[in-house]
Amino acid sequence: MADHQLVPHPQDDQPSSGHEAIERAAERLAARAQQLQEQVFELEVQLRARPKIALAEGVLVERYGLPDADAAFALMRQASQRANIKLHQVAVAVARLPGPAQGASLWFGERPQEPAPPLTGLGAGTLDARNQGEVLGAALRRVLEITSTHMGNVQLVEDGTLRMERHTGLPRQFTDHFAFVDGQTACSRAAVGGNQVTVKEVASSPGFDEVSRRVILSAGCRGVHSVPLVDDAKTVRGVISSHHPHPLDGFARPQLQALHRTSRAIGRWIDWHRRTVLLDALEDLHQLGLARRQE
Repeated sequence: MADHQLVPHPQDDQPSSGHEAIERAAERLAARAQQLQEQVFELEVQLRARPKIALAEGVLVERYGLPDADAAFALMRQASQRANIKLHQVAVAVARLPGPAQGASLWFGERPQEPAPPLTGLGAGTLDARNQGEVLGAALRRVLEITSTHMGNVQLVEDGTLRMERHTGLPRQFTDHFAFVDGQTACSRAAVGGNQVTVKEVASSPGFDEVSRRVILSAGCRGVHSVPLVDDAKTVRGVISSHHPHPLDGFARPQLQALHRTSRAIGRWIDWHRRTVLLDALEDLHQLGLARRQE
């Protein structure tokens, strides 16, 4: 009897093997599609940021007689690292602000050093007020604590556009897609109106284009609350948004009041940071440029 055991015919495995091959091919295509999508988002970010950096490079090359754009980029990078702020913020300021007077040893002259506004309301202990990342990170954590979620992001206003600066709990596709925002979203409505905006249900809200809606939902977000960061002059300096895995019913008055206090504290701090730390970085850049000219 043992000599008559059934031996599977080689063709018996072909349907199963063919199905597995199709699945593997589909997985490879899906991975490739995701990779291409990430590359597209990265290129979009570069296309938005690069012209501003290139404009600043041109200004510095002419101002300090630098040999090329690479030398200008190196000076901006050095100044930004010393001040612990983003290079693109230095570049935007170089392109936007009037330059130093001809032959001036100081760009902005003698400036009194203003003390930083209090940040105790963030409940983060002692913070280095000159460290933008540290303060914005603490502000984001405070907003997420008040709104009871683990997903959120901070955007700052840059030349009329909201630019992503900090985020937590959000996937790469989300942060790339919303790296720059100037369209119809909760954060843009908060920035334009200067008021807190609640999106109770992302899936049915008319305030999103379909691509943005799909990106938000795929990140596991069903509700959004955006808080504008407003200084004493009522200027919106940025927005912090909390993202929620479930639809929102809204927030109680004590929560909204706590968010408002956080909004004003960070709005004042951003105004101080741009009038103090950013200008210090530009002054440092000017000194670096003068030293390079004398070499």
